[in-house]
Amino acid sequence: PEVYVLILPGFGIISHICLSISMSPDAFGFYGLLFAMFSIVCLGSSVGGHHMFTVGLDVKTAVFFSSVTMIIGVPTGIKVFTWLYMLLNSHVNKSDPVVWWIV
Repeated sequence: PEVYVLILPGFGIISHICLSISMSPDAFGFYGLLFAMFSIVCLGSSVGGHHMFTVGLDVKTAVFFSSVTMIIGVPTGIKVFTWLYMLLNSHVNKSDPVVWWIV
């Protein structure tokens, strides 16, 4: 669960850079980005059990932790595709080093 908390500042930095590079007055999917980050926090706080497969968890508990771990991919995909949309619909110089740092 720690990794999901530690990556959130990086996600915020990338979102801020994509917004400033795209030079749009508002972020595309701003509420989607907020929802994605909030759901990563909520889901990330409940996936600690996916590291405990060798301690003899019952099948239902193992299925729960596996499912929640896979579901975290949905808000992550929302964030990545929102960033790509903001970058692709902007007038960005392709030689700008910040663009290649994000990609």
